[in-house]
Amino acid sequence: MLRIVSFTFNGFAENTYLLIDEATRATAVVDPGMYSRAEQQTLRDYIAQEKLDVQYLLNTHAHIDHVLGNAFVLNTYPGIPFLLHPLDLPTLRAVPTYAGPYGFGAYEPAEPTGELAAGQVIELGESTLEVRFAPGHAPGHVVFYDAAGGQLAGGDVLFKSSIGRTDLPGGDHNTLIRSIKAELLTLPDATVVYPGHGPSTTIGAERRSNPFLQ
Repeated sequence: MLRIVSFTFNGFAENTYLLIDEATRATAVVDPGMYSRAEQQTLRDYIAQEKLDVQYLLNTHAHIDHVLGNAFVLNTYPGIPFLLHPLDLPTLRAVPTYAGPYGFGAYEPAEPTGELAAGQVIELGESTLEVRFAPGHAPGHVVFYDAAGGQLAGGDVLFKSSIGRTDLPGGDHNTLIRSIKAELLTLPDATVVYPGHGPSTTIGAERRSNPFLQ
């Protein structure tokens, strides 16, 4: 069984997730947004206290608020794979050009060690994650679907009563709507969506009442 634990970090109130295989403690860190030392310590302490075995660093996409802690995770848990969809590599490499003006002058870049692709299956202990390609908010945006647990780490695609913004470089509203309908609304209504910002929701709730999807 896969358990998802959430932390809210940085000035963008970004949700950082730990995806934990309960049987083996194998863990993936998804979209680490920690920047301050206190935030870094919070994540590190939780992982140590729970005796988690960090095996992956995964980015749904590479906007600054979702990657601030990439280097920290890689430095703290050396040798783990860092996976990102290749279409979002330019997004990641652009972060240093604007990190300072956004107030993150100490941002440390990190390069992926591998790629994510649509349909890819990531084995995490006794659990599996399916990679679903869902661009529109960012060119290489993906989501991570735990079919057995009926849950999704969704980044900035679908929110409670909202959707990801599309006015950033590489964003496109029509592409995002198509992604949501093809990759998320095809999932069971009971599927819990853990978004990059704000509270969790379900596919059914958003199908019925999300104003952007009517």
